[in-house]
Amino acid sequence: MRENADTRTRIQETALKLFVEQGYEATSLREIAEALGVTKAALYYHFKSKDEIVTSLAENRLHAVEELAAWAASQPRTDETRRELVRRYSEDLHRGRHHEIMRFFERNQTALKHHPVMEKTRGRMFELFAFLADPADPTAVRLKNSMALFALHAAWFILKDDISDDERRAAALEVALELLQR
Repeated sequence: MRENADTRTRIQETALKLFVEQGYEATSLREIAEALGVTKAALYYHFKSKDEIVTSLAENRLHAVEELAAWAASQPRTDETRRELVRRYSEDLHRGRHHEIMRFFERNQTALKHHPVMEKTRGRMFELFAFLADPADPTAVRLKNSMALFALHAAWFILKDDISDDERRAAALEVALELLQR
């Protein structure tokens, strides 16, 4: 069983790398199989299509966002729990390959715009924004609080390779926490 999970993970990682480098539409299952050094038949055993690979990547991201939204829903809306939500989101974003998945989503928006898992993820993200931004707050405060999550993503697109991932994460978290206001 573990070998199957490892193989699926290797396929996801390789496909993700190719999707980011070449684009989703320009990457074929054959290219993914070749990059892995396996036959297309071996790849089909785990994923029947590129869409299945994308769905598996998106479901991993969705699961993480759903867990955080469920946690937030069970918490009082206080300044400290808002900060904790941002810290947890930051930790999740930097665990595994989530920042690479987000880069893939950003670079392939047209191909993924109406993907069902992506639409569900967007909905869960709006739940997180709603937790951070009280409707009674002034418009600018609601925007700043919501932008805290975007700051965590922006670090991967704006801050290039001249710093370590830990420095990037620390800077993003500092900015995100500064954006939170009451």
